[in-house]
Amino acid sequence: MSTPSPIRIAAVLSTEHRGRLMSQAREVNFREGARIFDEGTRADSFWIVRSGTVTLEIPVAGRRPAPIESLGPGELVGWSWLFPPYVWQLGAEAMTPVRAYEFDGSTVRMLMDADPAFGSAIGHWVGRVLATRLQQTRTRLIDLYAPRAAAAG
Repeated sequence: MSTPSPIRIAAVLSTEHRGRLMSQAREVNFREGARIFDEGTRADSFWIVRSGTVTLEIPVAGRRPAPIESLGPGELVGWSWLFPPYVWQLGAEAMTPVRAYEFDGSTVRMLMDADPAFGSAIGHWVGRVLATRLQQTRTRLIDLYAPRAAAAG
């Protein structure tokens, strides 16, 4: 039995704040294999997965991008929309057909600025997601490079 993710929207945001955010949602679909975004490109939207799987990945010189984490229903795809310079720090690909809610980053930032309680709730949620992704990235990079470093030593 799997444990529900502590960073899924339903586990973090109150009903009121979740409703306020979801009032801005637009339903979108991604086909299997679709690039959702690439590292270094403009981050002006974000998504919450409804169904399917999205893989976050980091480019690795001379190799295919390394998968960092797989995201499923209720999970946030993308946090770079919240922090200047609004550029993606990772890439994302639909590993299966994906249905998602899409949000305009600048609109949500304006709502956050207009309502400090809502802004704080969204900021704390994204911060928790960011901390989790940082740990996942760190672990994945150790997996990728630790065996080579040990063999070279």
